[in-house]
Amino acid sequence: MRVLVTVASRHGATAEIGSAVGRVLADAGHLVRECAPEDVESLDDVDVVVLGSAVYTAHWLPAARDFAKRWQDELRARPVWLFSSGLATQPAASANSPHELLALRERIGALGHRSFAGRLQRSELAFAERALIAGARAKEGDHRDFVAVAAWAGDIAGQLAVMPEPAPAVPSS
Repeated sequence: MRVLVTVASRHGATAEIGSAVGRVLADAGHLVRECAPEDVESLDDVDVVVLGSAVYTAHWLPAARDFAKRWQDELRARPVWLFSSGLATQPAASANSPHELLALRERIGALGHRSFAGRLQRSELAFAERALIAGARAKEGDHRDFVAVAAWAGDIAGQLAVMPEPAPAVPSS
């Protein structure tokens, strides 16, 4: 299947999670394309979407939210999985679950969502971000679990293996 992995990432750590997901899906035989959400111009050549975002102040980044809103009808017509990555020192299930995620999942019919711990490098952050992080007492370092990421992507690959291939598009006349 043709899979789009699209990730909103402010400092690159969440995009690296998306790339790891893409590698697992490609190794499973899928044609994977990675693209930033704001660069997607069409979903015509896409059978499956994996949409991810870094989480800041309990919200997905605007690029991911805008992507989901702009393409919501097209997303409902294909399998979609979501993932979030955020504060590394908080329990992943709570700290990385954005407030709007439940509504988003329902709106686009996502088949699942997974939260992952992220990477925190204070040197990459703007002053306001550093102030927020200090208040949250987050620990610096790379807390991403790429074994868990690969296992989740493997679960997606397993689900795709039992889904029927989409019918080829019929050219309009």
